[in-house]
Amino acid sequence: MDTIDEAVIQCVLRNARATYAEIGKAAGLSPSAAKRRLDRLVSTGAIRGFTAVVDPQALAWHTEAFVEVYCAGNPTPAELRRALDDIPEVIEACTVSGAADAMLYLLARDIPHLEQAIQRVRATAPIQRTESAIVLSRLLSRPRL
Repeated sequence: MDTIDEAVIQCVLRNARATYAEIGKAAGLSPSAAKRRLDRLVSTGAIRGFTAVVDPQALAWHTEAFVEVYCAGNPTPAELRRALDDIPEVIEACTVSGAADAMLYLLARDIPHLEQAIQRVRATAPIQRTESAIVLSRLLSRPRL
């Protein structure tokens, strides 16, 4: 990974639909050289994919929460992922250090919808209990590296 690769990555982080000409301009490359760099970054796995970032407000899902998950027993991360996979309100899930086994980010239309989603999380084996914090306002949101 060199500074040109980093410039290519920064460009597609800002706009995954950037043209090869735009990527080349950002990285100091011709459009064809930018395509080759981008293709190499994808083929080596440095860039794992491209995605659309949808404004939750457009879906009318306005309520966000972070949920700590505490499990019974010692489930593997794969088991926990399978348990949460069918709950569409779970937008992100990570295993974490500390007392909780995992941290979830949930998105819902409103408080009743969020409560239903949290109840589905709680009803899922091997989850024993949860602790939730509802987001009041979003202060900062940056693209993920």
